[in-house]
Amino acid sequence: MTRPRRPDPPPMQTNDVRIAAAGAAAWAVAFVVLLIVGLPSEDRWWLWVCVTGFASGMFGVWYVPRLQARRASQEAARAAQRETDPADGKAGAKGDKPAETAEHGRAD
Repeated sequence: MTRPRRPDPPPMQTNDVRIAAAGAAAWAVAFVVLLIVGLPSEDRWWLWVCVTGFASGMFGVWYVPRLQARRASQEAARAAQRETDPADGKAGAKGDKPAETAEHGRAD
């Protein structure tokens, strides 16, 4: 006989902007180190790898707060919908007809 499964723990809260900034900083340090060390002409493409990594990290620093804010507002809207909707926000409750079905005149 198996034991009942324990509930999943809540998701861990992380600072995603700090993680993206740390990654960008690491690529910037790598770029400076490669400039100081000096690379043969056939290996100069590594500098562009560092530039691309830094740019990706800075994009993450810019984008992550906007993404998190949008997700939070969507979750708040869903929570408000669940509070006001007696059918817990689920479409197809008794007596409800989806808009596309009513629009096309088909009955289920």
